[in-house]
Amino acid sequence: MNTLDSPLLGLSHRLPPSNVQAEQALLGALLANNRAYERVSEFLAAEHFADPIHGRIFHAISRRIEAGQLADAVTLKAEFEHSGVLEEVGGTAYLAQLLTAMVGIINAGEYGRAIHDAWLRRQLIDIGETVVNNAFGMDAELDAKQQIESAEQQLFQLATEGGNEGGFVTFERALTDAIHNAERAFNRAGGVSGLTTGLRDLDSKMGGLHPSDLLILAGRPGMGKTALATKIAFGAAKALMAEARAQGENVLPKAQVAIFSLEMSAEQLANRLLSEEARVSSDRIRRGEIVQKDFDKFVQVSREIAALPIQIDDTPAITMSALRTRCRRLKRTRGLALIVVDYLQLMRPSAGTRPESRVLEISQITQGLKALAKELAVPVLALSQLSRQVENREDKRPQLSDLRESGSIEQDADAVMFVYRDEYYLEQKMPKEVGFEGSADKFHAAMEEWQQRMSKAHNRADLIIAKQRHGPTGTIPLFFEGEFTRFGDLDLVHGEYGE
Repeated sequence: MNTLDSPLLGLSHRLPPSNVQAEQALLGALLANNRAYERVSEFLAAEHFADPIHGRIFHAISRRIEAGQLADAVTLKAEFEHSGVLEEVGGTAYLAQLLTAMVGIINAGEYGRAIHDAWLRRQLIDIGETVVNNAFGMDAELDAKQQIESAEQQLFQLATEGGNEGGFVTFERALTDAIHNAERAFNRAGGVSGLTTGLRDLDSKMGGLHPSDLLILAGRPGMGKTALATKIAFGAAKALMAEARAQGENVLPKAQVAIFSLEMSAEQLANRLLSEEARVSSDRIRRGEIVQKDFDKFVQVSREIAALPIQIDDTPAITMSALRTRCRRLKRTRGLALIVVDYLQLMRPSAGTRPESRVLEISQITQGLKALAKELAVPVLALSQLSRQVENREDKRPQLSDLRESGSIEQDADAVMFVYRDEYYLEQKMPKEVGFEGSADKFHAAMEEWQQRMSKAHNRADLIIAKQRHGPTGTIPLFFEGEFTRFGDLDLVHGEYGE
């Protein structure tokens, strides 16, 4: 016999796991006392029952209880009669039989877990059969690496969501979720419904970072992209820690911030965070030009920030599939609140794919990041380089068209932000007396004008929101401290800088 003709010899002759007795006992407990529903409502659904008749009865019971109505043998008999399916569910006699199968409502939770466990095992068998069949070559279009990715995705979905396949969501459910988001924003300080960035004006403009959103932060080298992304990741991690501490001293944060640093090592990134918090120049740290007071400050700050829920992966040229795998694992094991990628031009598309051009390659990466944001329901902040054409213009402020391989990035992103520092370009325009055309007075006037412009631009950066799918665009002024590569809020009212 050809092995390809028989999907899974040996396994296919075994009966899938089920627990019909537990199903009957649970339904009997629910019919006898509707309060038993509270013990299983959070994790059990009609499709988890091995017997479709039991699933149908459970669906009817849960629908009535959720609507605040009584669900017992009498009311269910009337409902099934009205819909013409009484005989399909075994008639009145079977509803009465379920009541006799009840052992007690105190065991309802255990019965529910036994039913759910059997369902999970059946799902695992289905996934396993698919994996084996594909490995035998039943789907010729999938190579081995793609098969691994497909199996991993199904297992991840089963582990995190109980295996619910994508499908339609009722409008009522979507409205309920929208109301919950609005309530969260209403109750939080500052009216932020998403994850806070640690920057007041950015939170105000965007409402925080929202699940499933792909955000692009772009800028030319030297603008401070990494520093700003680190500030946002740091702010989010601090908020997660504060939320956990509010529930108890020993409560751990419910989720982590994942930073994929493709350009800097984990140590360099930690060094930058330490410099920012301790307010000691990272350049001085690197050269060892620090005194005892600075070192003591390092020790104190490191103790304060060591417990922050930040995970750093500094794998260079990481592939999209590897990044996806690591994020799924982190979400499953420790929770995941935010993904930061620095930066996307250093990433490679999934193994096994060979894009025809660099533009297509970047397109695959941005589409992959957006799909990951949706799959894991977390915001993804990806940094991007800008093309050199910015340098050729008189006005150096970035535009959407300046994004490298811009079409796909602009299209896939929910928000595109540019970080711009006028001071960076003004420094290069300082008038030089040697070779200056004109009199000494003209040179001094030019120097005075340059100093005035430098004074206005000093310690200031602009975060330009060029695209935002769910909100307004515009420019947010930020404070930038070059010595510590540190961003903060800019208090324009008092003319002071601060966090």
